[in-house]
Amino acid sequence: MKTPFVTLEQVEEMVKLYPTPFHIYDEKGIRENARKLNQAFSWNKGFKEYFAVKATPNPFLLKILKEEGCGSDCSSLTELMLSEAVGFQGDEIMFSSNVTPAEEYLKANKLGAIINLDDFTHIDYLNNLVGIPETIFCRYNPGGVFALGTDIMDNPGDAKYGFTHDQIIEGFRRLKEMGAKKFGIHSFLASNTVTNDYYPMLAKIMFDLAVEIKEKVGVEINYINLSGGIGIPYYPDQEGNDILVIGDKVRKVYEEVLIPAGLQNISLMTELGRFMMGPYGALITQAIHAKHTHKEYIGVDACAVNLMRPAMYGAYHHITVLGKENSTEDHKYDITGSLCENNDKFAIDRMLPEIQLGDYLFIHDTGAHGFAMGYNYNGKLKSAEVLLKEDGSTKLIRRAETPQDYFATFDYCDILKDIKY
Repeated sequence: MKTPFVTLEQVEEMVKLYPTPFHIYDEKGIRENARKLNQAFSWNKGFKEYFAVKATPNPFLLKILKEEGCGSDCSSLTELMLSEAVGFQGDEIMFSSNVTPAEEYLKANKLGAIINLDDFTHIDYLNNLVGIPETIFCRYNPGGVFALGTDIMDNPGDAKYGFTHDQIIEGFRRLKEMGAKKFGIHSFLASNTVTNDYYPMLAKIMFDLAVEIKEKVGVEINYINLSGGIGIPYYPDQEGNDILVIGDKVRKVYEEVLIPAGLQNISLMTELGRFMMGPYGALITQAIHAKHTHKEYIGVDACAVNLMRPAMYGAYHHITVLGKENSTEDHKYDITGSLCENNDKFAIDRMLPEIQLGDYLFIHDTGAHGFAMGYNYNGKLKSAEVLLKEDGSTKLIRRAETPQDYFATFDYCDILKDIKY
């Protein structure tokens, strides 16, 4: 079962201040989850989580994670600017980008962020821009497919990211010659895995690579970033990951591979996004139309602008009709938005309790890659974001967009000077 972290009564009070649709985040859940992650890797002295800003780029939420000891993982200029504004400094920022423009490397270097190179050619590119910093990371892509047993998890060989095996060996040789003093490796091999075995298997690959780099290049790796990839259970009957079990399994691999090789001081890092924030966000929307044609449709005031994953990937997000949590799910609906696109559906042939116009729907697990993936197709405007604080009160942490925001990029000319708001 999936249980909403707000009740119908709470939402009925919220909508007096924040009209639907809006995203809401559970501060208590976010903090507890961050503490559990840190507990899981507390055996590693230098462990640090670098939250993937792209998942939920909101300064209020970033501040919460900063207070819980997290850093920020950035992949663009604006994410670097956001992290700086929130108070992240120096090695609290990891810059992992690809096809990186010069201005982004310049900004990362100015902030003293840890730079994670995505490509062998970026060694000279970065050196020509700012020189090679004392601490440098390289992203590894082993190619092929990544499988757990007989289950193929992802296809790294088809991904645009990272150094090949031979490139990363040569890359660290060159970086050492160019004056780098501390070295890190990074890899991301699968997305949204719901198994306690993904991180330990990835760790084995990375730990073996660290030993090989030491033997072949004479470079001792100081940091290993296991990146993201730990997923969440979107389906109500799906068993989630146990981060304490994952942390202990990684510890065992660390002791088996790194300690015998004399690499017992390597600090581990993660850059989780979905795991950190996904279950602690939801989209609140109201049923505003019912359509009875070839199917039964419930039209809501949210659309793919507010949550793109179902339209883009066919992704499943569980839906609770607030106030009807214990009602029989005996009606089959497509839950749709208002975009001029037939894929603008939050659910297809979903069994739910009977929905009346005015009912509020709680769309689960939108805390990562929810609001962040929004866009403005059809001239639709992005929603507000609201924080449910630990004491039960709420706080607006991003206002809803207005037509003025939508037209703001024409402010350099007078072509829309007569528009009426």
